[in-house]
Amino acid sequence: MSQTLSASTLLAVPLAPLAGALLAGIFGTTFGGNWIGRRLSHTLTILGVLVAFVLSAMTLKSVAIDGARFNETLYTWMVVGGLKMEVGFLVDSLTAMMMVVVTFVSLMVHIYTIGYMEEDDGYNRFFAYISLFTFSMLMLVMSNNLLQLFFGWEAVGLVSYLLIGFWFNKPSAIFANMKAFLVNRVGDFGFILGIGLIAAYAGTLNYGEVFAKTGELGGLPFPGTDWMLITVICICLFIGAMGKSAQFPLHVWLPDSMEGPTPISALIHAATMVTAGIFMVARMSPLFELSDTALNFILVIGAITALFMGFLGIIQNDIKRVVAYSTLSQLGYMTVALGASAYSVAVFHLMTHAFFKALLFLGAGSVIMGMHHNQDIRWMGGVRKYMPITWITSLLGSLALIGTPLFSGFYSKDSIIEAVHFSQLPAAGFAHFAVLAGVFITAFYSFRMYFLVFHGKERYDQNPDAHHDDHHGHDDHHGHDAKPHESPWVVTVPLVLLAIPSVVVGFMFIQPMLFGDFFKDVIFVDAAKHPAMAKLAEIFHGPVGMALHGLQTAPFWLALAGVAASYYMYMVNPALPAGIKARVQPLYTLLENKYYLDWINENILARGARALGVGLWKVGDQAIIDGALVNGSWKLVRGVSGIVRWMQSGFIFHYALVMILGVFALMTWFVWGDALLQLIK
Repeated sequence: MSQTLSASTLLAVPLAPLAGALLAGIFGTTFGGNWIGRRLSHTLTILGVLVAFVLSAMTLKSVAIDGARFNETLYTWMVVGGLKMEVGFLVDSLTAMMMVVVTFVSLMVHIYTIGYMEEDDGYNRFFAYISLFTFSMLMLVMSNNLLQLFFGWEAVGLVSYLLIGFWFNKPSAIFANMKAFLVNRVGDFGFILGIGLIAAYAGTLNYGEVFAKTGELGGLPFPGTDWMLITVICICLFIGAMGKSAQFPLHVWLPDSMEGPTPISALIHAATMVTAGIFMVARMSPLFELSDTALNFILVIGAITALFMGFLGIIQNDIKRVVAYSTLSQLGYMTVALGASAYSVAVFHLMTHAFFKALLFLGAGSVIMGMHHNQDIRWMGGVRKYMPITWITSLLGSLALIGTPLFSGFYSKDSIIEAVHFSQLPAAGFAHFAVLAGVFITAFYSFRMYFLVFHGKERYDQNPDAHHDDHHGHDDHHGHDAKPHESPWVVTVPLVLLAIPSVVVGFMFIQPMLFGDFFKDVIFVDAAKHPAMAKLAEIFHGPVGMALHGLQTAPFWLALAGVAASYYMYMVNPALPAGIKARVQPLYTLLENKYYLDWINENILARGARALGVGLWKVGDQAIIDGALVNGSWKLVRGVSGIVRWMQSGFIFHYALVMILGVFALMTWFVWGDALLQLIK
């Protein structure tokens, strides 16, 4: 009998960050009277997240070593007919791993924020938001039912809105947070349709009860069509993931989320929010395994995102945007793994990616601080000798990102490429090409950024329009020609602590997570229909053997080619990129305009929706409802009442005259009626 976890301990995990958020957000802001200062605010929020991390780590140990599990309802909110709406936790290996990743990255971001937001007026408010974000994500990953999952899903969407638009006096931030909010609502509409279909046909929202009815759901057609119900459910659920995990074409919000402070970028892009969609599909693996159509759809969407978002990373000059497009591309890789039924590989890449992507974002933030808030990589160079800790940690993060053997990204990324190669689905061919090509592109833009920032001649004093973001709240006392400087310890310590798992976590956990019993009875794969994981297990000979073999495979040589190409173009022959740009100007324009998706969204979809709204308002509401129905009805009543009022004069002689005329008309009809009818005929 496996050990059971304590409900109160598990409850403390999400509630500790929530308590910190409430204390800092109410008593540390003008709203609650500014009772507590900056030091106490960040102490309380960091303490809350630290408690959550420690408890999560203990939970993971119990789950992984002792085989502990927890699946109970803690509170029944309401019962509608036979449908129970509950708050409950499901803690297994997948949940425990996500809890540790979320809380660890969040803890690093919290510590980092002390240095990054030091001079910002909204310091306490910011800490409250990021703690609330952590709470929301924990509620999402720990849920044992679709209702609570949806609560966490919407909560991270809400807090992301607050965080992306943190500098709410900045027009670009307002636009970015509204864009993120609206695009996510599009995805969430699909998600709630999927949940609604499950509730309608399974009669429950509890994961275990839904999975128990998969056989029944798998045989039902969608009413009125030839489609299978399970296919419609899975595609609707995945549309939710497309919004949250920024998959084409609902990816457009993620690059703009850079308008928020750098710690937010790290939190959204690395451990929370964007990983929610990947987690949800992995959790719903028993449903997705029943529909090859849905898996093909996932493969195509993931492949498009992995390849085409990588292209956009090549032309970015903002250091944060390069890393943002890298996130989009890597999320495409995770999605491709989901489509190939390699759910454990997708989750494994989610974990490794969380560490090195948080590292890269926080490294980028450290560079921005050291460069006195210049974010343009064209005006950096030679930063290595001024910021040694930031340099070495950013290098380690970049090596992990491009999939260098022995680094964490190598094990997860190569496993995805191999899994897609072994997949037998029709879309696997295109997906395999996309993820292979993506290796070269990722290596190229990652090291383009690395070389331009840390190597070459110093260019930070040549910036013609010295980019200085006043909204950071950091006063630049040094001027833009001042030397870069290393960041304070509250910034560098999180970098070092994130660099360690970025290097070793893949090597340590590939065996148990992909080929061991770590995800046993958590992730379900129909090996007969989708043999990718079984074939992957056959060729796996330990992490060392995989790394040695990796030196002979195409992804390694493509990554090496990408690094070499970026070195030649930006260090040896810097005139070459400008020459290439001049020759392929139409292509560059296409990439610069992000495939015109923003233009289509703003000028066709948004404008069309507004025109429809105005039409319904002017014609439907004002003209028909208000004009014809509401105003028309009272005008008709007024007209009728005017006639009636004229007839009802109150004079007896009028009534007597009408009676006489009536009697005369009636007598005439009786006497001469037949004759009149004959005359008319």
